[in-house]
Amino acid sequence: MEARAIGKGIPGSPQKSRLVIDLIRGQSVNTARSTLLFARKRAARPILNVLNSAIANAERKAEDANVSIDIDELFVLECKVDSGPTKHRAGVRRYRPAPRGRAFMERRRSSRVTITVSTPIEKVEKAGA
Repeated sequence: MEARAIGKGIPGSPQKSRLVIDLIRGQSVNTARSTLLFARKRAARPILNVLNSAIANAERKAEDANVSIDIDELFVLECKVDSGPTKHRAGVRRYRPAPRGRAFMERRRSSRVTITVSTPIEKVEKAGA
């Protein structure tokens, strides 16, 4: 059973979110949860919410298919971070000083996080295929 969750518009740059995502890639769900819970990065909490949503989606998908799955056996199959929309700060165009008398516009970057969780059976099937 494979389930996916997408978190859109998560505040913070994708580069910083990838540092957190790299910590949980390929781990079991319980290990990934505890890693995100104690990670000292700002992006860890929203990524934890996306992971919990993926777990809930897996439960719902299994319930709809009349299949029983053990949540403790799930693992993070795939996770990636893409860039989301970039906004100007606080709705007002603000500028920061730049070299040689120029000005740079401040940007508020956001991320789009995609996490896929799966049962170990599908891992064996994908490896054999």
